[in-house]
Parts: sequence; C-alpha cells; structure tokens
Amino acid sequence: MPLTPEVLTANSEVVALLRSLDVSFAPDEEPWFTIDGIESPRHIGSDGSGSAFVLLPSQHVLYVSSEGRAGVIAESLEAFIQLVVARPYWRDILKFSAGGDLAEMRRAADALEATLDDEDEVNEAREDIRGALDLPETNDPVAALYEAVAASDAIVRATDGSPFTTLFNRFSIDNNPMLRNAAA
Repeated sequence: MPLTPEVLTANSEVVALLRSLDVSFAPDEEPWFTIDGIESPRHIGSDGSGSAFVLLPSQHVLYVSSEGRAGVIAESLEAFIQLVVARPYWRDILKFSAGGDLAEMRRAADALEATLDDEDEVNEAREDIRGALDLPETNDPVAALYEAVAASDAIVRATDGSPFTTLFNRFSIDNNPMLRNAAA
C-alpha cells in the first residue's frame, strides 16, 4: 500500500517524530504562491520557516520555500519521508550544493551529519519512523534529492507573478568555517 498523507497523519507517533525533524503535516490554508498548470495544489505540510510541501498530481513532492525558491524534492511521499529521515538537513545540502554539484552535495551531507548536535535523538527518530512506517533505508538519499531537483520542471510563482528560483544554491561548505572544518 503506498504511503499517502492520510496514512501518514493517522500515525500520531510518526507525525510527532517528523515534527522533531522540522516537518509538520498541518497544511497552509492561505495560498501564497501558484504553480503553473495546477489549479488547486495539495498542500500537505510545512516546515518551521513557513515553507510549504505540496503533493503534485504526478505524486512528486514539491518544496516551496518562503525565500522564493522552489522545486521537486522527491518522486513520491514515501521518497520524501525517506529523505527527511535519512537527511533531516536536506535544505542545507541544497544550500551548500555549489549550484547543483552532486559531489558538493555529498560533501555537505557528510559535514552536516558530522555536526549534528542531537545525533542520538535523530538516530532514534530515524529508527522509530522507519519501523512505524515499514520504510527501508534509502540507498543514496543525496543522489535522489539531486535528481529530483535537477529534473524539476514545476514553475512556482509568487502572488505578484514572479517565478521562484531553483533550490540549488551557489554556496559550498567551503563558505562555512564550521562545515569546512567538519569535512577536513
């Protein structure tokens, strides 16, 4: 049975654990963006910054940041949950992607994993979510994220009609002393 928002939100323990990884399944009621070709986007959740997660008719998960960036981040809701569980700092992987370079994204993921403050709690949440949803570990969540964002063709617009930009940012971990040192 495929993972759906209804199946997911019916499990309050998983919803609480995902909230600890900065994913809330309380959708935005007020639309603050549009998606070309999609009349009524299905908001399935948000994060602490006010950004939105949208389940597209294709079943891809679209991330719309409150900072004017947007793109598909996973091929399905299950792949999205696997990404969040494996790499809860996935937004930072994109931030430090050096414009969408997979090797840089891998470096960022390794450095970010090494700097987790609450590693034991995150690892416990990972195990609990995977067990509750019967999710396998994903082989390469960074490559899956890269591929989803690189192939994203959704055009998201602000209410004034201006298009959002790609989720790939220009920074690398070399721009951040803490991450640069963690990677050394």
